Parts: sequence; structure tokens; C-alpha cells
Amino acid sequence: MKKLDIICLGRAAVDFYGQQIGSTLENMGSFAKYLGGSSANIAYGCSKLGLKSAMLTRVGDEHMGRFVRNELASVGVDVSHVITDKERLTGLVVLGIQDKETFPLIFYRKDCADMAVNIKDFTVEFIASSKALLITGTHFSSTNTYSTSMKAIEYAKVSNTKVIIDIDYRPVLWGLTGLGDGESRFIASDDVSQHLQTILPYCDVIVGTEEEIHIAGGSEDTITALRQIRKLSDTIIVLKLGPLGCTVITSDIPDSSAGFKAIKGNQVEILNVLGAGDAFMSGFLRGYLRDESLEKSATYANASGALVVSRHGCAPAIPSEEELFYYLDNAHNISDPSKDSALNHLHRVSFRGDMKSEIFGFAFDHRKQLYDLAIECGEDPNQIVKLKKLFLSSIESTIKQINISERNVGVLIDDTYGEEALHSIAEKPWWIGRPVELPSSRPLEFEGGGSIGSKLQSWPLTHVVKCLLFYHPDDPIELRLKQERQLKELYSACVQSGHQLLLEVIPPAESEEDASTIPQILKRFYHLGIKPDWWKLPALQDKSWQLTSEVILGHDPHCQGVLLLGLSASMEAVKESFAGATKYDICKGFTVGRTIFYEPAKEWMQHKISDQELVDSVAGNYIELIKAWKKYREEMSK
Repeated sequence: MKKLDIICLGRAAVDFYGQQIGSTLENMGSFAKYLGGSSANIAYGCSKLGLKSAMLTRVGDEHMGRFVRNELASVGVDVSHVITDKERLTGLVVLGIQDKETFPLIFYRKDCADMAVNIKDFTVEFIASSKALLITGTHFSSTNTYSTSMKAIEYAKVSNTKVIIDIDYRPVLWGLTGLGDGESRFIASDDVSQHLQTILPYCDVIVGTEEEIHIAGGSEDTITALRQIRKLSDTIIVLKLGPLGCTVITSDIPDSSAGFKAIKGNQVEILNVLGAGDAFMSGFLRGYLRDESLEKSATYANASGALVVSRHGCAPAIPSEEELFYYLDNAHNISDPSKDSALNHLHRVSFRGDMKSEIFGFAFDHRKQLYDLAIECGEDPNQIVKLKKLFLSSIESTIKQINISERNVGVLIDDTYGEEALHSIAEKPWWIGRPVELPSSRPLEFEGGGSIGSKLQSWPLTHVVKCLLFYHPDDPIELRLKQERQLKELYSACVQSGHQLLLEVIPPAESEEDASTIPQILKRFYHLGIKPDWWKLPALQDKSWQLTSEVILGHDPHCQGVLLLGLSASMEAVKESFAGATKYDICKGFTVGRTIFYEPAKEWMQHKISDQELVDSVAGNYIELIKAWKKYREEMSK
């Protein structure tokens, strides 16, 4: 039994994708950063589609190399053979979407890391651990990468590992165009054709567009090129036909293209063809490596490619397995995938690489409460900045004392007084949330005014957007509509920016509540099309927990869960709420604030305790809550 389905050898880079559609590169104002490189895209896509994939390449010993490795790992790609090259930089690509036919593209790959991949970077045992080895065309274009790729093929042939070639022809990467002409897809070259033909006899599957078949077969007539390939190999040939779909040839080449058995493609609105081939290959392999029919494999390939051409980016546009099957079931009703809300939600949630089983959250995003406390104690409000940094020391102390995973640590920190604290934990694996609401606002207002979408553009993507809303179903209609408009704008901004959203809902203190209040509120927001990644809710009674679970799972089974808030309750009251919440799987933890920090912070502002005493006291309270949560959760699991 082989532990891997596919090893991808070849390009691994970073794409800087122009965000202005309809612009030349020289007039782009901003760029999105994505994983790039054909082989890396395919490894990423295969993993998203449920295969066990691994990447064999090199990246630089720098930020972009770490990004490539992290992006691959985030979807489960085996990165044990992503080698760090201390002498070279990770390749970069700058590209854009000018119109439906024009995609300006510049490769920055001079002596880049992935072109230095070496036979010393892998063993026969590694190649033998996979059902298949995929190599893309660029890695036959230099003496070093050719010999390395051929060694990998040699190992595959003695290991019953299939060899799959994606021709992936880029004339610029073979030195056939000026350095700035990355957009050109075909330039005839006898040298390139003869070079590629030395590889074809070893292949089990060859995949390419018509232009790529032309370069591999040495003729600009498709049938002639296919016949030359067939002379060299009796392999499976997958010929991509763009919007028409593809054809899979397993025997003799027909006399004309009319003899192709076309496997029909999906007709969609095209935004961007870049990356469609990598998605096509990922989809094909999803079926082929699971021994599904070639026709079914090609259907997966066509659908995956169709989804990518409707989206921005290459790797991040590739669908997940659930998303692909949803699309296949509903494609007849989806002419423009970018406008299908269910499909887009499935795509959005597929980026949650680091799913949290539990979150032990310490919330100190309080602004108004701490300001009021400082004034009450006669302290300079600027001391709140120092206070929040001391809270981080309490968290560090907690981690050391009770040995919890840093991935289960959560914080809510504002950028009014907590900006320095936020910046200091940039490299932590903690769950980090930031508030956007103007404290105590009702109707909801966003802090700082202006466009919430513009605000989020400056936030790290790892930061979760937290919004507190005071809301009740019996609020006056004008108030509810104002709040709902704000929420819809916020949710839309998070979808656009890629940030997760934590929606905190608290019924106003003066309102009447029963077991249905919170479930009714959540149901209303779902009906508005708002699907937060997280909910933050007050303590509920059993009946309300049951109803809340049903509403969330019924409307969005991909919701990451509920985090329990404290509402400044006593330590004993909060622990009692844990006893009720831990009965329900939908509740994934807590984010508690004043219960943990308020009394120590007050004494510190009154100069009754030292910095270290504050740190120790806050850590003690935090530890007490974590232990209580774990105790009740363990009791529930017995």
C-alpha cells in the first residue's frame, strides 16, 4: 500500500496578482499574494480534492519560501521534501487580468530555488511511496532539472509509480522570448520538441493543450503532433480543448479532430484563464488515481478548470472536494460560479487550514471599560497600552505553567490601546481576534468610520474580525434594519478580503429573553445570507443550547462553532456556565475578559500591585478558567 497518491516535482513560486481587473501591469495599484508555480498549484489542488499529495521542490531561505511551504501545508500537502535552498531565492511571478484574452505575465526566475532541485533531494524510497509522480514541462528545460527529473522518473519506473507529464509549455522559460513576454503560450522550436520527445516514452499519462501537444509532437497540426507522440509512446494522452472540454486518447489517433470523443466542458463566464490547467490536472488526478473511469476523471478536470476561470488567482481558486461535487450536481443551473452563494461559501470555508478543536480565549479588546477604569483610578489612559502588553506576559506564563498548546490559545485585542500587543504576537500560532465595532454603539457603528472593506485590507489575514452587536428580535424595525445593513456590509467585506468573522450577539439588558431568543436571532442573520465563521454568545440554558445547535448546523454545518463570553460575571458563575456549555459540541471554548483581568487591573492602576503581581494574578485567573473548561469537557466525554 502506497502512502501517497501523487508527488509533484517542479515549479513552486509566489504569484503577485494584480487586483484591478482591466488594467495593464504598469497601471496596477495593488497586488494579492498567492501560492504559484504549476507543480505547487497541482499539489495544492490535489490535496484540496482529497488526494494525499506531496511536493518535491526547493524554496528560498526567506519569507516567500516560508509562505510557499506554509500554504502547501495548510491544505495537507506533504512538505517533507520542500527543501530550503540557502543560496537562491524563491521564484516570483507578477501577473494580471487585462481582458478576457489578455493576461500580462512576468516571471522572476533567474537562478531561482526550484530550478536547483537536485537528485540528492530525494530517494528511491520516497518516489516509491507514491502511486504517481507528476512533473511539469519547465523542469526539463535546463541541464540540472532535466537530469533530476529523469532520475525521479527512473526511480518511478522501478517502483511501480506512474509517471505523469503536464507539458506546461512556457516559451519564456525555455529562453525563446524576451524576459518580459511571459504571456506567450506558443513558439515553435525543433530543439524544444526533440528535447521533450526524449521523455515521452517513459510516461503513463501526457496532458496538454493543443499548443502544448504541438510543441511535444513537433508539428502545428494537432493530428500530426499526436501521431508523433503515439509513435514514441502508447500512453494515455489527455488533450485539453478549452471551453469545449477535453478528449482522452488511449489507442490510435483519429484521422481528424472530428474523430475526437469530446468530454464536454462546463460553460461559464470567464474572468481569468491563468491556473485553469493546474486545476484541470488536479481534477483529472482526483479520478484517475482513485481508479475511476477516464471519462469521469475528465469530467472532474473540466469542472475544476471551469471554476478556476471564473475566479481571481490560481491555487486559491481551485475547488475543494465538496465544492467540486456540489458544482457537478448543480452546474446546469450555474452559468456564473462567481455569483452562486452556496458554491462561494463552500469555497470560502475550504481555506480554513488550521481548524481549532478548542479555544481558550482571553479577551482584552475592551476600550471604553478600561478607559473609564483609568479615569476612575486617576491613571493616565495611555497606561492601558502597557497593561495590555502585560496581559501577554500572563498568557506566556499560563502556557508554561499548564503546558497547553499555543494553537488553542486565543486573544481578542483592539488596535486602539492594543496595537503594540497585536504587533508583538505576529508570529504566534494563537487565534487572534480584533474588534471593529464602536464600543457600546447601538445601532452598530464601525470604529474609525469610513469603509469597513478598506479597513480590513490593512489587517493580517490571520486576524479574525470580531463584531459585537446588541440586538433583539423585538427591537424597533428601523433599528433592526440599520443594524442588519451594517452586518451585511461587514460580512461582504470579510468575504471579499478573506478574513474570518466572529459575530458576538448580546440581547440588550432591558429586553426580555427566553430559550428561543438567541436561536431566533441567529436564524434571522442566516436568512439574510450572513454566515459567520464563529459565534460568540452569552451563557445559555439547555433548551436554548439545543435550539442554537440546530439552527447553526441546519444553516451552516461548516460554522467553526460558538465561543462563550463572560459578561463580567464572577469566576464561579463563569465556571457554572462552562458546565452547561461543554455538553454541546457546537461550543468550542470561551473568550472571557473582565472576569480574568478586571480586579487585578484595577489594583495595578491604583498602584497597589506591581507589574509582576498583575501578571501572576491575571495568569492565575486564566489558568483557573482553562482548568475548569477542560475538567467539564473531559467529564462530558466519558
